[in-house]
Amino acid sequence: MEMTIGTMVTIVLLVAVLVMILFFITRITETGTTAIEGIDAAVRNEINNLFSKDSSKKIELIPRTRQITLKKGENNLGFGIMIRNTGEAGSFHYGVTAKETNCGMRLPEADNLIFGREDDVVIPAGSVTEADIMVRFDIPETTPPCRIRYAVDIEKAGQPYASSISMDVLIEGE
Repeated sequence: MEMTIGTMVTIVLLVAVLVMILFFITRITETGTTAIEGIDAAVRNEINNLFSKDSSKKIELIPRTRQITLKKGENNLGFGIMIRNTGEAGSFHYGVTAKETNCGMRLPEADNLIFGREDDVVIPAGSVTEADIMVRFDIPETTPPCRIRYAVDIEKAGQPYASSISMDVLIEGE
């Protein structure tokens, strides 16, 4: 088989380009992984700061303003719940229920906007929830502009763990 010098140079250049592409893909992947780990560490540090400022605090809602704004038709957005176990390891139950609205919406209708309304989570002694608890909303286009106040209640072994905390959800028109 005869190959011209031009064909051989082309093959060498293509192999070099392929190696460079693989090198850059590897570097991008490593950089992305490092960035995600750095963000995760920063979030964990912020969570620890939230609880370290007040040693009696057992529950924290994120955002700390305790208010979120959603637009009609928005889905899968919401707020986070952090629980600190100040006692023995145990199973905690959280529940989120609508307590008041200002738009004539009935409370059961407001409850139906939530998915992830309640669940159980096990927390070791002296720890904060490992995986952040997310309460998400599914706001249909037919939902009127409204302010809904939700209560977050936490129980441990069937007993209230801390005082109820409220979160205001503002639903805006388009």
